[in-house]
Amino acid sequence: MKYRKLGRTDFEISTVSLGTWQVGGKWGSPFDFKNAETILNEAIDQGINFIDTADVYGDGNGESEQAVGRVVRSRSEQVYVATKCGRRLNPHVNQSYTPQAMRRFVEESLKNMQLETIDLIQLHCPPTEVYYRPEIFAEFDKLIAEGKIRKLGVSVEKVEEALKAIEFDNVDTVQIIFNMFRQRPAELFFEQAAKCNIGIIARVPLASGLLSGKFDRNTTFGAGDHRTFNRNGEAFDKGETFSGIDYNSGLEAVDELKKLFPGSKLAQLALQWILSFPEVSTVIPGASNVEQLKANIAAAELDVLASHQMKTINDLYNKNIKEHVHHLW
Repeated sequence: MKYRKLGRTDFEISTVSLGTWQVGGKWGSPFDFKNAETILNEAIDQGINFIDTADVYGDGNGESEQAVGRVVRSRSEQVYVATKCGRRLNPHVNQSYTPQAMRRFVEESLKNMQLETIDLIQLHCPPTEVYYRPEIFAEFDKLIAEGKIRKLGVSVEKVEEALKAIEFDNVDTVQIIFNMFRQRPAELFFEQAAKCNIGIIARVPLASGLLSGKFDRNTTFGAGDHRTFNRNGEAFDKGETFSGIDYNSGLEAVDELKKLFPGSKLAQLALQWILSFPEVSTVIPGASNVEQLKANIAAAELDVLASHQMKTINDLYNKNIKEHVHHLW
């Protein structure tokens, strides 16, 4: 495993880490604590020391946080735990965000995980208006002073939100969708993040599995899987599902990638591409089983892509993908 500094924090974290949206079961399936703990323990055994979760992951009662906390407490290794807050607000609108609500969510996450301190708390894709409310961000300074959290970050949908968030002095990290089919963050945002030494956490690295190369036009997903019910943003931001790309258009681009990189394991190539950007601290693919986890981890040992390989992927993006997604997020 290779490690990079998480921005200006003192966290030295695994370049391939673990996102836990689907840990403990596939999307839409009941949470399986035994499976979750198997994956989490294997991740730590393999050198992963950064785990990203959220209070809404699981069946709605903090199951993912509970599993993460249980495993981390049982291990002697230094494992950095990042969680998120805000998505439990109902309705999930700007007016629902208050300092009191943020404090309550932090305290409930601490209870779920039975930890004394959360290494990194992240606002969980709040409405854009929240990024213009200093009182929300100021509350986290109080929580840091009280020892309940160590660092603050944000998880964003749009580059605009990322740029606004890093204007706050206490925002140390930004989690953002970044992959071969969502390249806009590598422009102005990466430049500004580097100036401020912001840690960048790349999420949805495989475009909801599209970049695994394992799907085709006959692939079906369960009724409770967001790849079935959220293709047009019916439940949450469309960009979270297949990175906002029309499924069939995405498959066509994947077919071209396979021709351009014959013999490559596409999922590893996708992770390798992300880690070829030095501004990225870590990438957080999910895994619903140990085999997926190990395949993702293998990408951490690969060298960065050569410049001609990066150009090939960029040309494909410009030709097949850019007009559909670049201006939206």
